[in-house]
Amino acid sequence: MLKFTDTAPMGWNSWDCWGAAVTEDIVRSNADFMSEFLKQHGWEYVVVDIQWSEPNAKGHEYNPFTELCMDEYSRLIPAENRFPSAAGGKGFAPLAEYVHSLGLKFGIHIMRGIPRQAVHANTPILGTDKTARDIAKTDSICAWNTDMYGVDPGKDGAWEYYKSLFQLYAEWGVDLIKCDDIAREFPQAEKELLMISRALDGCGRDMVFSISPGPAPLEKAELLKQISNMWRITDDFWDKWELLYAMFERCEKWSIHSGAGHWPDADMLPVGAILQDYGEHIRTKFTEDEQITMMTLWSIFRSPLFIGGDLSKCDPFTMRLLTNGAILKMHRFARNSQQVWRRTIYGTEHILWKAYSADGAVYAAIFNTGEKDTRVEIPLKDLELPAGLVCCELWSGLKAPVADKISVRVPHHGAKAFRLANN
Repeated sequence: MLKFTDTAPMGWNSWDCWGAAVTEDIVRSNADFMSEFLKQHGWEYVVVDIQWSEPNAKGHEYNPFTELCMDEYSRLIPAENRFPSAAGGKGFAPLAEYVHSLGLKFGIHIMRGIPRQAVHANTPILGTDKTARDIAKTDSICAWNTDMYGVDPGKDGAWEYYKSLFQLYAEWGVDLIKCDDIAREFPQAEKELLMISRALDGCGRDMVFSISPGPAPLEKAELLKQISNMWRITDDFWDKWELLYAMFERCEKWSIHSGAGHWPDADMLPVGAILQDYGEHIRTKFTEDEQITMMTLWSIFRSPLFIGGDLSKCDPFTMRLLTNGAILKMHRFARNSQQVWRRTIYGTEHILWKAYSADGAVYAAIFNTGEKDTRVEIPLKDLELPAGLVCCELWSGLKAPVADKISVRVPHHGAKAFRLANN
């Protein structure tokens, strides 16, 4: 069933660091780290990203028209050379069981559609006499990955195919599905998306349904809220300031659609060791202040939070970034998040956000998107608040009463976040 999530999901995903080539031992080691150091802070999902069915996957590049591992019913299964516990037809069940034993939840990436090799071989579909070729929509293909054809929802056998997929994922013990090549594929894939969501909802197991890549169309927000838990509002997000800067506009537009059970997704957090190059880890190009800006914006906006780096390579700063209790509390308890203003002060752009807290306080975040450190004043009247509140800066923990305005120095590309209350 489509899982109701009263807070935006938090976890780790293998894509940023390993691309298509993650292996079972890597997933287990990151799950171990999350269980020991991050679980108590709310991080819980461990997600295996794309190409887990490909034996020869390497890095972030795709092998065109490659052979995938598939069962007799046209369904992709894990490559045993990369996921040894899948041997003997067990699929991801043993790995999911291990993740669950750590008190965590397990997710996988899928592509919309049916494998091309199933269509070419005309293999059976479970629960029907129709075959892969009968349901394929061969003119519906992904622009960046050659593995799949789309499925025509109007064809007999299409429902049985998707029903059998999610029955398999339920048997494996999957807790989150990230479905790719679909969030921005309107209108061509809309009916297929509806069928996928219905199949997930009827599989008998609660699963978070995440759809990618973005940008999803804003005019489809109400539909997306009904049929998914999280949907990407951007294409792949990487450690580039221009991409982070562009996210402010995206978050402003989507903020009214964040709420219990449905979360616009600003994509993963490229922090720590996020890439591998000939066996070497390459650390994020974001400065520490830019990472604070990202984490502050994602948290007050209430985006899902998924770490992209190798958890075992977390340095002290990355750990502080991911375990700041006050920031993560804002992520959980912010309500009605919104941009207050976006203005240029002394030649430098500043952006002010606010949100109401479920405990009666008010959150505020100020961002300096300019190229120089500046001091900025935030009148409490701009936040529609009375004078005389107690203000706590969430990253530093410093607390002080304020009369009628907050005055703070903000580094360039940096941010400050505040909780304002009577005490």
